[in-house]
Amino acid sequence: MDYLSNYCKGRNCMEFDTIKIDRMDTICLLTLNRPERLNAMSQKMLSEIAAACDVFEQDTACKVVVVTGSGKAFSSGFDLQDQAQKTPKGIDEWRPILQRDFDNVMRFWNLKKPTIAAVNGPALAGGCELAMACDITIAGTSATFGEPEVKFGAGIVVMLLPWIVGPKKAKEIAFLGKDQLGAEEACDLGIVNQVVPDEEVLATALKMARAIAVVDPMVIRRTKQQINESMEIAGMTRALKHALEIDLELEGEGSVDKQVFLEELRKGGLRGALAWRDNRFSF
Repeated sequence: MDYLSNYCKGRNCMEFDTIKIDRMDTICLLTLNRPERLNAMSQKMLSEIAAACDVFEQDTACKVVVVTGSGKAFSSGFDLQDQAQKTPKGIDEWRPILQRDFDNVMRFWNLKKPTIAAVNGPALAGGCELAMACDITIAGTSATFGEPEVKFGAGIVVMLLPWIVGPKKAKEIAFLGKDQLGAEEACDLGIVNQVVPDEEVLATALKMARAIAVVDPMVIRRTKQQINESMEIAGMTRALKHALEIDLELEGEGSVDKQVFLEELRKGGLRGALAWRDNRFSF
């Protein structure tokens, strides 16, 4: 019997289609599992991530959570195909969508268990935000990070970037829609804790998780609380919530760039939409 089946025995648990959960003694491994879409976070995946985090929170035997992606990517971000198929209109339609995006990323920041991101490829937009929201981030040498949203007329949902890299660098990344930050540069900026060979990413994250799991979980929980509340006192949560409201206004008003990008996405798929996006910056 696998970990989830064993945990859910006698409980009302959902089965997962877009993620996988594996138990390795006291370590829980959550794998984003849409490799054919570079693990883009669809609304269904976000629902399953929320349910998985509920499992981790309630499972006293789970001491550390490691997050990774299947295939060649960590995550390409929130799934734009959802928006292309049924584009929300106005603030009222956008609010529950952006709130779900925000809550699922910040769940890893707020989870009482320590969280480690094992980044095994591109971590872009919402995927980059998820990697930053984890307590510790390990990246492979070929991993890339970035926030490309402005290039297609969208906003950043979880504005963790200035809290991690500082306001000047955050503006450079956000204004230019940089999406090719290498692992070493990301490490220098504080987005990443360690860079290791690609084939060692998950093993390094699990080794670190096992070392953390040895410590009394109450001590780890309180230590995480101390650090997070230091950020809270500095105003991070209030700032993130206000940034979400600004992003809601941005999406509610709607960008011409975003409308064209989604139309290109509907007509020619992601490859065609990205080609349209990138051709605009060929100068």
